[in-house]
Amino acid sequence: MLAVNIVLLVAGQMVWKIGLSKAGGLHLGNWTEVLVSPYIWAGIAMYGTATVLWLAVLSRLPLSVAYPLQSAAYVLGLLAAAWLLREVVPPHRWLGVAVIAAGIAMVSWRAS
Repeated sequence: MLAVNIVLLVAGQMVWKIGLSKAGGLHLGNWTEVLVSPYIWAGIAMYGTATVLWLAVLSRLPLSVAYPLQSAAYVLGLLAAAWLLREVVPPHRWLGVAVIAAGIAMVSWRAS
């Protein structure tokens, strides 16, 4: 459930970014265009579903485990931005994501 939550969060951000790019960003002159964009509504639906899944995750995992693991969305988001949106990611951001990934590994690691 947590993995699906993370994927939905990242997918929601991706469709929001695509929708805003197609609308020329968000400014006073186009807020109604943005408001009726199917991309924006798809992102809202994804976030709504992710929220319901998050509630289910919280009912099963301690917050001290679930919340840090959800930071995998940052890693996946950067990868998606680089791969799907063709954004240029400088080395210091890759390093930051590596630190987050190391933190995820530490939180998820269980000593025997």
